Amino acid sequence: MNNICHVFSGDVLPQTKTGMALAIADRIDTITGLFAINQPPTGSKDPFALRRQSLGVLRILIENNLDVDLEQLVTLAASNYPELPGSKDVVKRVVDFMLDRLKAWYEEKGVPVSTYLAVHAMRPTRPLDFNKRVEAVSQFSHLPEAQALAAANKRVANILAKLEEPISQNLIDRSLLSEQAEIDLADAVNELNHQLQPLFNSGNYSEAMLKLASLNTIVNTFFDEVMVNADDQAVRANRLTILFNLRKLFLGTADISLL
Repeated sequence: MNNICHVFSGDVLPQTKTGMALAIADRIDTITGLFAINQPPTGSKDPFALRRQSLGVLRILIENNLDVDLEQLVTLAASNYPELPGSKDVVKRVVDFMLDRLKAWYEEKGVPVSTYLAVHAMRPTRPLDFNKRVEAVSQFSHLPEAQALAAANKRVANILAKLEEPISQNLIDRSLLSEQAEIDLADAVNELNHQLQPLFNSGNYSEAMLKLASLNTIVNTFFDEVMVNADDQAVRANRLTILFNLRKLFLGTADISLL
């Protein structure tokens, strides 16, 4: 049991399903319990090695392809401590703490912090899914289109953030499309939406990002030739809806505006 319950960041992980289950259960219970009594690590102080234990859980799940939701595990553990002083928001605090441990782990693997942050912005709570997204963004970042599309996403994010009222619906009104560049982008977004949903559902983020890379020329042409803030309110709203849908496609994997 001691061998099972001492997983360091670089150690060999338990090999049997029983060993994995015991190691995960032991750590999740310990981490959640200590957070529930308001005893998380502070600064460099981590007397109960919760950072190491968290990384042990994450590595077991990722390296053994166990598609398990951390939020569900922590929720189960937290149900044992309903009366403790820190139990109110313990699930969110523990999950956030554990996901933060991946930052240094990926850095050790040579993954840029920006890639981790792009995925972390979406807060996927299944570590295996998180890792698939990181791998997809890493591959995407080496494509020649990556830098321009990251910049375009940042531009779109800034435009949408400045809206007094957020986009409430995602239906593009084709009768309001007049410029060829906006027609092309609306058609491309609509087509990719149908193509990408099955890829997102199956966790095939790498293929999804490759398909999104094909938007580079169309997006650049749109910004070069189309005035988003048109005088006509309906036309402006429709163009913003196009951008909202474009942004949503990329957010299916990560927020690449952070790259």
